[in-house]
Amino acid sequence: MSRIGRMPVTIPAGVEVTVSPENLVTVKGPKGTLSRQVDKCIAVNVDNGVLHCTRSSEEKDVKAKHGLYRKLISNMVEGVTKGYQKSLTINGVGYRVAKQGNKIVLNIGYSHNIEVKEVPGITFDVEGEKDIVVKGIDNELVGQIAANIRSLRKPDPYHAYGIRYKDEVIVRKEGKKGTK
Repeated sequence: MSRIGRMPVTIPAGVEVTVSPENLVTVKGPKGTLSRQVDKCIAVNVDNGVLHCTRSSEEKDVKAKHGLYRKLISNMVEGVTKGYQKSLTINGVGYRVAKQGNKIVLNIGYSHNIEVKEVPGITFDVEGEKDIVVKGIDNELVGQIAANIRSLRKPDPYHAYGIRYKDEVIVRKEGKKGTK
């Protein structure tokens, strides 16, 4: 069996997990509600605050889905209890970010400012002029929005100017050497 797929998911107090006959898993918690359609080859059972995923056959793709859906459901449970966040930082001469209402305005070296609006379920926090924190309950959505913001100005390898994750390490290149 899949090592990840066979591990049980413990459901903390205050979280309610329901599974419909169509294999739609809904997780309700203090921070919100998330739903995900699970493939029919994976059976999801909830007993006494513990969730188990079992697979129907030993085929290769079913084995892969076994671990995948167990981890996605585990992420949903963690999201509605604690939430997720990704931190980004901006590095560059004159580069800065400001929050205006429900959007952030990025000045990152282009001839115009770039505005990024919050989507439902995602909030932005701006710390100072250089740091952005993307918060939400859906792990996939938080990661995708953070990746979209990072792609607006990827860090260059020479000066490390651009937008990067807070814990990301940029491998610097030496650059051209002058002749002397």
